Amino acid sequence: MTSRIAVIGLGSMGYGMATSLRRAGHEVTGCDVSAENVERFVKDGGRGAKTPAEAAKDAEIVVCVVVNAAQTEAVLFGDNGVADAMPKGSVFISSATMNPDYARAFAKRLEATGRHYLDAPISGGAQRAAEGALTVLSSGSEAAFKAARPALDAMAQNLYELGDAPGQGAAFKMINQLLAGVHIAAASEALTFAARQGLDIRKVYEVITASAGNSWMFENRMPRVLDGDYAPRSATEIFVKDLGIVQDMARDARFPVPLAAAALQMFLMSAGAGYGRDDDASVARIYAQVSGTKLPEAKK
Repeated sequence: MTSRIAVIGLGSMGYGMATSLRRAGHEVTGCDVSAENVERFVKDGGRGAKTPAEAAKDAEIVVCVVVNAAQTEAVLFGDNGVADAMPKGSVFISSATMNPDYARAFAKRLEATGRHYLDAPISGGAQRAAEGALTVLSSGSEAAFKAARPALDAMAQNLYELGDAPGQGAAFKMINQLLAGVHIAAASEALTFAARQGLDIRKVYEVITASAGNSWMFENRMPRVLDGDYAPRSATEIFVKDLGIVQDMARDARFPVPLAAAALQMFLMSAGAGYGRDDDASVARIYAQVSGTKLPEAKK
């Protein structure tokens, strides 16, 4: 069945998700703060809208792919927001990474208007988004899942239904982000330390990816260091934000997260050095700078 779907946020992830939805046969309208991104989507066969409200006007499903809770709140309840524009009974799929408390608050506020809210942060990267092969960590009411199903089927390879209360999906995502951030920092530390030892770091990569010390992040991120390619697939600032959320949650829970705290400091240092919009593998460059270690030259 064809659904009318609005995608708010046509960045690297949102654009791929919108493309996957169109490929599945849905009628998709895109909206983004960048008019250029909207124009590109229209040229690729989608529809464009100037505001979230315009995009959501007749949509059965609104997929929100923005960066954080503040942007999600603006899309929902700000000027030209979707909350009042969405038809009654439609569903808002929230894919931003955020503190679970915000997800619960947004859901309560939206559902009071007769619309549904699905807490559905995503993982997998831009390529998997374009392939319709994301991992979606979702929670919400049975009605929200039912309303969102056409979009979820088109966007997700792995769909985890994690409970009937919004906030559960967000909490699962933060556990993933804690691990991801720590693993990127550890991988950067290890490869740069290997370089300082005078080892052939390409051979180090070959050996480690076949050994017990390997991780998905080491295998995925360290080729960027080997090639000096720091074009952003996932920007450093993303982990400044996400590990900051982990710190906030941990402080509220009175739970120690020393490894996540150390990783956060490395991402903060990277952002402070001017690498905030560069790829998160830039943490390796900070290790190199503070230790006087030479890594492959960064491409301009």
